[in-house]
Amino acid sequence: MTPELEKKYIEALNTALSIGENILKNGGSSMDAVEKTIIFLEDCPLFNAGKGAVYNDEGIHELDASIMDGKTLKAGAVASLHHIKNPILAARRVMDFSPHVFLAGPGAEKFAVEQGLDTVSNSYFDTPERYDAYKKAKQINSKNPVDQKKGTVGCVALDQAGNLAAGTSTGGMTLKKYGRIGDSPIIGAGTYANNNSCAVSCTGHGEYFIRYSVAYDVNARMLYKNQSLSNASQDIINKVLKKAGGEGGLIAVDKHGNISTPFNSEGMYRAWAKPGKREVKIYK
Repeated sequence: MTPELEKKYIEALNTALSIGENILKNGGSSMDAVEKTIIFLEDCPLFNAGKGAVYNDEGIHELDASIMDGKTLKAGAVASLHHIKNPILAARRVMDFSPHVFLAGPGAEKFAVEQGLDTVSNSYFDTPERYDAYKKAKQINSKNPVDQKKGTVGCVALDQAGNLAAGTSTGGMTLKKYGRIGDSPIIGAGTYANNNSCAVSCTGHGEYFIRYSVAYDVNARMLYKNQSLSNASQDIINKVLKKAGGEGGLIAVDKHGNISTPFNSEGMYRAWAKPGKREVKIYK
């Protein structure tokens, strides 16, 4: 991390915040705030989602995304996309215009095209930095992708009507193999929203987030153990996951507007805004 690169990340996070914040200020829905914010992050080459996604073992990009409405508990998810410019839009369309929750592979792409979403060549997602990381990872360890670069973009929001929403989008893990799908598109693992509790988006070593149903567990601890958002999210990230060997973090907001951003790694790009307040951070 150079000072110049750090400045770029801070600027991008501030821009993303402003996009969602302006929608909510003007009475827009949490779903729209989440979707539009993630579109910006997918289009920004700094992050591992959309443009700037990491390379899999075959040297191509496979993209996953999901979104959930806390008011209705409706959700949409897509996985293993190669040509859809903004996977979060495809996830939203699955939720709004299909009878299903989760579509993957060629079927998901066919649906997205039928919905009129923008398609691109797989090389559109290329960036020199990700390609360098891919080549180095290949040299270091081509057999164990779990040690390689991972990352996600996500957004959670509470709107003026009291509705919560969460969304997550990712390029997955560098050198991932065999159509591997992580937690990001899995409702309850990487994404969850319920107006009665909270909205959660996760990032990290997806296999652990799937096994421990991390996003849903935050909600469950609040509803069934009467834990606060902070205690529920801290417990799962810094106790349960850490003990199991899982690295990562999450962003969450509850129905009262409380915010929690715990992580057990060296850092996590994160930002939040409330009326009159905002915070952007990378390290602890």
